[in-house]
Amino acid sequence: MYLHRKGSIIGPQFKIPLTGPFIQALHPKFEAYLAQWASGPLSCVSVFHKFVVLVSDRDLAHKVFKSPTYTEPCIVPLAKDIIGHKAWVFLQGKAHTEYRRGLTPLFTNKAMATYLPAHEAVLSTYFSEFIAASEANSNHPFPFMTLFREINCALSLRTFFGDLISPSAVKKIADDFYLATAALELVNVPLSIHIPFTKPWRGKRTADAVHAEFARCAAACKRRMAQPGVKPNSIVDHWVKHMFESNRYRERVAGGEEGVEKPTNLIREFTNEEISETLFTFLFASQDASSSATTWLFQILAQRPDVLDRLREENLAARGGDPYRPFDLEMLEGLTYTNAVIKELLRHRPPVIFVPYLATKAFPVTPEYTVPKGAMVIPSCYPALHDPVAYPNPDVFNPERWITGDAESKTKNWLVFGTGAHDCLARRYVPLAMAAMIGKAALELEWEHVATEKSEEIKVFATLFPMDGAQLVFKKRVWA
Repeated sequence: MYLHRKGSIIGPQFKIPLTGPFIQALHPKFEAYLAQWASGPLSCVSVFHKFVVLVSDRDLAHKVFKSPTYTEPCIVPLAKDIIGHKAWVFLQGKAHTEYRRGLTPLFTNKAMATYLPAHEAVLSTYFSEFIAASEANSNHPFPFMTLFREINCALSLRTFFGDLISPSAVKKIADDFYLATAALELVNVPLSIHIPFTKPWRGKRTADAVHAEFARCAAACKRRMAQPGVKPNSIVDHWVKHMFESNRYRERVAGGEEGVEKPTNLIREFTNEEISETLFTFLFASQDASSSATTWLFQILAQRPDVLDRLREENLAARGGDPYRPFDLEMLEGLTYTNAVIKELLRHRPPVIFVPYLATKAFPVTPEYTVPKGAMVIPSCYPALHDPVAYPNPDVFNPERWITGDAESKTKNWLVFGTGAHDCLARRYVPLAMAAMIGKAALELEWEHVATEKSEEIKVFATLFPMDGAQLVFKKRVWA
């Protein structure tokens, strides 16, 4: 069966009976991914009952991303059990479009501007924690990856719900959410979600608790937005506001009124549980990816004082010489060099290296090879972002390629946020949020990275992290 599925593509000539390369799947090595991608445009492995086709070619990756007739997002086989079987990311056709139409306006400039005050507050709180943590460790370096996960979780949750989610809930979710991520390995032992204390079992319990908290926050948001004169300041605020406006419009039309102005975002009312599932997908998509990007950003800029100095200079000038002036959307959009640094970071250390799909029917991905129905087919983003033709010297961190070079024109290689019907809704929000973080950090903090022999080794945990967790020390920056 394996050899029949493998056909002509690259892959092992034999499969270990029943399990396949299960141990390698449990403990993935980045070097193994590089070797697999380099082996050919299509390659395969088979673990337990699951046949997996990896796509490293850029154009074939685009084809998979843009073939909803043949594929659907699956993330990993257990994803629906953890995230929710009815979550919008797994929907196709009209049902998916209905969600996406309602969610897209939550990431317009007007909406994003209302999220920034919460970002400013979260960053101020956690920057103080970075300094305090370093002082508590006698200003010796230690792995900051965990604190970077926590700050990104807090940023996400405040963006989702504003002050309607309690600090204790933020802390609990930040501490526990990695259990949900750990459960979503590419391949799990069959039925392990039902076995106590396994990763899938722990992940399911964590996910259920987060779903319940998010549903509670959604209900609180509906109560708040129902009050007269309340202005939205979070993603769910805006979403609920659009629901209420749509409901009022339909009621007035049903009542016989004529000439009623149609809302710009006419949507149905979503239940608290649907809101919860949707925001859970946002957190799942953002938590590890943003934590990875943040970790590498602080480590690389500590290693590249030339880049950090230029970024700091630009951010100080944008604030009119006042390092403590709060950022706003116009300021962030005007930071040419800072945004080039962010783009280069996302290219150099992409927070998403591949996106798993499920073949819902036999998928003729090339004239010579058809992915069998039921197989996972995984378009990879990393090879396109490290293509030396599109990005000369791809392993060198060089923000200048986005300013004086031609990197901006390589749109087919820019797979950081995927492409097609399921591309990332937050493709504009993410770089702006990262620019806000690193610009404020450059003005208010000093930090040092102490390299170890594992600093440049890459650990794969849903995404990419430095193997030593980023050994850093933070101090408050003092301006003369």
